Amino acid sequence: MLLNEIDNMEVVGEASEGDEAIKKVEELQPNVVLMDLSMPHGRDGLSATVEIKKRWPNVQILILTMHDDEEYLFRVIQAGASGCILKSALHNELVQAISIVADGSAYLYPTATKKLMEDYLDRLRNGGDGDTYSLLSAREKEVLTLIAKGFSNKEIAEKLVISVKTVENHKSNIMEKLKLKTRPELVEYALKKGLLGYGI
Repeated sequence: MLLNEIDNMEVVGEASEGDEAIKKVEELQPNVVLMDLSMPHGRDGLSATVEIKKRWPNVQILILTMHDDEEYLFRVIQAGASGCILKSALHNELVQAISIVADGSAYLYPTATKKLMEDYLDRLRNGGDGDTYSLLSAREKEVLTLIAKGFSNKEIAEKLVISVKTVENHKSNIMEKLKLKTRPELVEYALKKGLLGYGI
């Protein structure tokens, strides 16, 4: 209702989950997709974003999220989205964000921009902007250290009081961010970073 009241905007379709969103993009060829990151059923917004950008790179995707969290922010950027806006944003902010990504530019909510600047400065302080360690969330750094120390997924889950599935998800995210493919590579990386010199 809000967007249809804007002169140069028209909502051409809606979807309730990721696979449906992909079909709608194929059918309707929109300029911009406003994608919810967490949907209760079916494919999630992040994997749908990856698929849409792979098949239709010219479609701009603005992620709508309730998570003001650096881990989500980096995953959104890696997925190829043109921007990210919080669900708590004011209506005029949402309209502005859609207009910006529709023009081919990037949009990030103000605190996200601050997080990216802080991350960039951290990487410079740590010896160069090629250092991917700072891409990891605090929890991912914990999981990486425990993996390197030889703990199994089940043991890590018990130690951090999380599910085995969550540990597996963290491990997958770590591998992706660090561009590593095997557990031994993770261990070697942790050794080089000096992560085994202290306990958790």
